[in-house]
Amino acid sequence: MTVTRRTVCKAGIAALAASLAGCGSDGYRGPDRTVTIAGGQPGGFYLEFAQLLAREINAAEPRLACKAMHTGGSVSNIELIRDGRADIGVSQMDMVLSALDGRDPFTEEVPVRGIGRMYEDYLQLVVRKDSPVRTVQGLAGRTVSIGAEGSGTAIFGERLFEAAGVPFVPQKQSLEDAADALGRGQVDALLWSGGVPTPALAELHARIRLLPIASELPALREKYSNAYQQVNIPAGGYDQAGTPTIGVANLLVCGRDLPDDVAAAITRVLVDRAVRLVPEHALGAQFLDRRTLIGLFGVPMHPGASTAYRQLHG
Repeated sequence: MTVTRRTVCKAGIAALAASLAGCGSDGYRGPDRTVTIAGGQPGGFYLEFAQLLAREINAAEPRLACKAMHTGGSVSNIELIRDGRADIGVSQMDMVLSALDGRDPFTEEVPVRGIGRMYEDYLQLVVRKDSPVRTVQGLAGRTVSIGAEGSGTAIFGERLFEAAGVPFVPQKQSLEDAADALGRGQVDALLWSGGVPTPALAELHARIRLLPIASELPALREKYSNAYQQVNIPAGGYDQAGTPTIGVANLLVCGRDLPDDVAAAITRVLVDRAVRLVPEHALGAQFLDRRTLIGLFGVPMHPGASTAYRQLHG
């Protein structure tokens, strides 16, 4: 059998689940209710993960009728939670920290709470293989699709080009539209945040090239603290393993008013059924061990999640 990064990831999750088996409670015993998960865009990792999580919550907790919804991404997910239109959602850590501080793109503090740190997103700045552009600076004056409206990717794109001091023409599109526009030569580059390879980009792998953007990390970290880390594109990533880029952790978050027993039930599903929550295209998505699962970089953990982790970990 070929040992892949996904195989190792799933083996580690299975070991974690086995070590915690039998430590939890009998499950959710509260009133029947719905749980809405704010996911992401079609073709992206967020929505696929949200759909898997909804399926596993429904299987494990019959009193929680769970469904995943399409959204623009991190910013939209936090806004949906804030407005009571979603119960939980996936969001880039940089957007969660901005929400807690009431910092752009948010106009006021949004008191979200963390359930768990899930995996690492890879920021992928993509050009056509025949493009003369080799650096972020080479995109000066060019058109870049920086992500969908409401996505954390679009905010990161604005931050990236500001940090690099590069003027550009931003265009906000869904991943599917951006990939199509890049393939047709209608934009000079696209930016995406997600696992590697992302299916919509993998289809173009013979025609695209990733730009190294890690050189802009010092300027980004000076302004945005520890939200961003240097990572390299993993093996199997569009045949461009080792390209230095920027990573940002992803959190599963909720509103602080989510009932404790609901948050605890969701947390138990994350741990007990984690091996089933790895999307098919999960090469660059690293679900983390028990120590890092609760490492939320200062984001307050929901009390129900804290209780569940204490029960599960002994």
